[in-house]
Amino acid sequence: MKVILKADIKGVGKKDQVINASDGYARNFLFPKNLAVEANNENMSQLKAKQDANSYRKGQEKEEAKKVAEKLSKIQLKVPVKVGENGKIFGGVSAKEIAELLQANYQIQVDKKKIELKEIIKTLGVRTITIKLYEGVVGNLKIDVISK
Repeated sequence: MKVILKADIKGVGKKDQVINASDGYARNFLFPKNLAVEANNENMSQLKAKQDANSYRKGQEKEEAKKVAEKLSKIQLKVPVKVGENGKIFGGVSAKEIAELLQANYQIQVDKKKIELKEIIKTLGVRTITIKLYEGVVGNLKIDVISK
C-alpha cells in the first residue's frame, strides 16, 4: 500500500515522502498514530501543491540572498577599535560585531553564525571575509579595521 508520511520515521522515511508499506503496518501502526495518510489522488495533489510552494519559496529566498551578496560585494565596512601604543588592538573584532555594524550602518540582516571568521580579527587593515547567505550563495565583504 502506498502511503505519504506525515513525519520522519527512523528506518522508514522522511516527512512528505511516498513509500510502499505493508497493509498491516499502515493500518495498524501508521494510520492510528497519524504518521501517514493513504496516497490517493486527493492526498497526492495536496502533496504536489505543498512541494511546489516549498520550491517557489526556496527560489525566492535564494534570489534575496543573491541580492544581499551583490550589496555586500560593494560595501567596505569600517570597524573602529581601540588601539594601544604599539598598534595592538584591545580585544578583537568578532562576527557578532560585524553583524551588528552591518545592521546599524546598511540595514543588512546577517546571522553571526554565517560569518566565516577563522579567528577573531586582532590586527588593523583591510581584509575580505566570506558570509554564507544561503545554500550555494556566498557573499564577500571587505572589512577595514581602523583605530578610533
